[in-house]
Amino acid sequence: MSLSVAVRHRLGSLDLDVAFESAGGITAVFGASGCGKTSLVNVIAGLIRPNFARISVGDTVLVDTEHGIFMPAHRRRIGYVFQEARLFPHLTVEGNLAYGEWFTPKSQRYAARGPILELLGIGNLLKRRPRDLSGGEKQRVAIGRALLASPRLLLMDEPLASLDASRKAEIMPYLERLRDEVKIPIVYVSHSVAEVLRLASDVAVLAQGKLAAFGPAAEIAQRLDLVPAEEREEGGAIIDMKVASHDAEFGLTRLASAAGDIHVPGRIGPEGTPARVRIRARDVMLALAEPTHISALNVLRGTVAAISPADAYSVNVRLDCGGAAVVARITRHSAAALKLAPGTPAFAVVKAVSVSGPAAEPR
Repeated sequence: MSLSVAVRHRLGSLDLDVAFESAGGITAVFGASGCGKTSLVNVIAGLIRPNFARISVGDTVLVDTEHGIFMPAHRRRIGYVFQEARLFPHLTVEGNLAYGEWFTPKSQRYAARGPILELLGIGNLLKRRPRDLSGGEKQRVAIGRALLASPRLLLMDEPLASLDASRKAEIMPYLERLRDEVKIPIVYVSHSVAEVLRLASDVAVLAQGKLAAFGPAAEIAQRLDLVPAEEREEGGAIIDMKVASHDAEFGLTRLASAAGDIHVPGRIGPEGTPARVRIRARDVMLALAEPTHISALNVLRGTVAAISPADAYSVNVRLDCGGAAVVARITRHSAAALKLAPGTPAFAVVKAVSVSGPAAEPR
């Protein structure tokens, strides 16, 4: 289902001016703190009445200020997941989930409780109260409550921001399943490059209230100039691949794509399973000849497509590897020594342990 957003609104000193269209999946709204991310999703949710907007989900128009249309928030059938789970402390998990169902008339319900419990892995939590849940469990229940309202759109405003690293790692596989299995548009707000590149189908980059860029995650991943300085080390490239085989002896999974094969630690699902990997630019070395007798397992053949300055000392080199892009951040000295230029054949070398991807199956 498609999502179309066009908003112009003044909030204090911030002029919000954002327009994009997405075919569905997860659209990440990304940018530094204070750039207008939460304000934008609050306009979509109906919590802010904008100066100008036209917002639609599929054939349903939520707002069209030119034609006097402003659907009240309670009629929009939008699920909203906040930074904090905001579960009702006096209700069990089962009671919190039932509250989500209660909001939608039976004739408009499409979400079944059983599949959602399985999707989020919360079937064993039904009798517990929020005080007895971990942070990750609370967020999964909050997502389940939102989904059981049978929403036409799901908004997620930095749902992992309040979690520590271990809890984020716990919930991330569930968010990936949500992206792949739930057939409604999802708007996901984050300032984390790692989250955005792992989850998003499309990315809207905001800067001081304006849309700085919009496009598929694989394209935006290469634009390190769009990444806030504190997150720039996390930028690079993403490649959508499939599980090709498993190496039980050494505990590795081989992923395949047109770019070549990538080995990652652990067992990542059965053969044929889609898998997205993120390769940070800082983790990529370049060679003019195919290297041998090295410890790095991943060597991708490509051609230099572009070179752009990163800072006073380094450059970003984008390689075209069978149609997929891989970005390497190297020193200006290395780029000059290798005489790199667009069209130069080169090899990207990446250690298996530095590749970020889907979580391995528990052993």
